[in-house]
Amino acid sequence: MKKIAMIFAGQGSQAVGMGKDFYENSEIAREMFEKAGERIGVDFKELIFEENDKLGQTAYTQPAILLVQMIAYRLFKQACPDIKAELFLGHSLGEFSALCAAGAIDYVDAVELVHKRGAFMQEACEGKNAGMMAIVGLDDASVEKICSDAQNEGKQVWPANYNQDGQLVVAGNKEDLASLEQTFKDAGAKRALLLNMSVASHCDILTPAQEPLAEIMQTQIKDTFEAPVISNVTTKPYSTKAEAVDLLKEQLVKPVKYKQSIQAIAPEVDLAIEFGNGVVLKGLNRRIVKELKTLNISDMASLQKVKEEVCS
Repeated sequence: MKKIAMIFAGQGSQAVGMGKDFYENSEIAREMFEKAGERIGVDFKELIFEENDKLGQTAYTQPAILLVQMIAYRLFKQACPDIKAELFLGHSLGEFSALCAAGAIDYVDAVELVHKRGAFMQEACEGKNAGMMAIVGLDDASVEKICSDAQNEGKQVWPANYNQDGQLVVAGNKEDLASLEQTFKDAGAKRALLLNMSVASHCDILTPAQEPLAEIMQTQIKDTFEAPVISNVTTKPYSTKAEAVDLLKEQLVKPVKYKQSIQAIAPEVDLAIEFGNGVVLKGLNRRIVKELKTLNISDMASLQKVKEEVCS
């Protein structure tokens, strides 16, 4: 039997209408929408299926993404009950979905947890002029040196997401980021693009969010893992509540090592399946380790396709 990594994208993978096909064709999906909405007082149908300002707000983006991912995963497990994961992996927010898929937290608790995580992140960034910038076409060492030199000058700039070779996202103060645009380009970057974000993920600006998040995680995460989860911080597997709490607390202020995680797990698995809206990770995986085949489940048609390929 193939060894499979179950993987989950993070913030930025959301889109209006995601999960609608699941909702319209699955009683399980409708029930999950309802229960999740009751927990945090949100009409997820309105939030996800209709044009609105909330879906772009971190406190609402995160539970919306996680909910759709967990529906996709639940429907896959129903269709293919005998398929077991070798490991679980997520990108940033996606690590919470990975934890949920591993059985270490109930999906309704996870929806509440990431809703609060998003709120804590927004609060920590209030008044800080926080933002993020994508650097394209420059090697990691060059980006790291520019950030380090800028920090020595008192600027708030940190490497935040290692997505693939030549694509690294940095986080910090927007003015400081903007001031380095030409520096990145002079070093060889093809693009240095400020992203449309009001939070600075995975950097020291989020330090105030760490303890409140850890307190909630202590009450909701369980010591029951069906398979290990790969840490964004260390690229190593973990499978205990204590590790989960420590590493996910640390993840708020440390960079997401997604590229390094995929490179680490590629020799251990035969296939990856991405759950939830879009094919963000499928695209990254193809460019990180082209030999690692990645399938995706984002609607009923793609679920059927994966079922035929993996479960028969």
